Amino acid sequence: MNEVIIATKNKGKAKEFERIFNARGFDVKTLLDYPEAPDIEETGATFEENAILKAESASDRLGKMVIADDSGLEVDALGGRPGIYSARYAGTEKNDDANIDKVLDELKDVPAAERTARFRCVLAVSIPGGGTQTFSGSCEGRILPERRGTNGFGYDPVFYADEMNRSMAELEPAEKNKISHRARALEKLEQTLLTSLEKDGHQWAKS
Repeated sequence: MNEVIIATKNKGKAKEFERIFNARGFDVKTLLDYPEAPDIEETGATFEENAILKAESASDRLGKMVIADDSGLEVDALGGRPGIYSARYAGTEKNDDANIDKVLDELKDVPAAERTARFRCVLAVSIPGGGTQTFSGSCEGRILPERRGTNGFGYDPVFYADEMNRSMAELEPAEKNKISHRARALEKLEQTLLTSLEKDGHQWAKS
């Protein structure tokens, strides 16, 4: 089976990639499968910079094609925050509940019509000797005043997806994977990268 390495140690994110890639016939491995791989400090100023940094660092270390993503929540009333700091918005510890509480507190006086937001994802694909490409996707919605639903992870319980009329955490995985920012970035990756790999004679790393 073809193998793809995702540069993440986030179990929730890893599960989303597994659902997406397994359906396409790929065996997914993450940095959790490579304990010797060092943590990569996200020093970039944008989603794009961080995704490229993670993909290239892991690809150089492992000698295989690696896909890395950097993604997060952008809230218009907060000037785009939490943005690249989404996973650690409430502090250095990656605590989903604390992050949600901070966003809700900052929006407590903001009316529903002004709570517009989006999830945004940038995927970077780094191939040894083949350079790096990026692909982006987004999902529009707004921030709810309280949590709804028990699925997903991160900010999903308070993110109301406009096109589904439900919070992300109220969606089944299959529903979320049709409209999520990560799925949409992956669609672009599939449409352009796989075609170019075939033309150039490259193949996905084999397990």
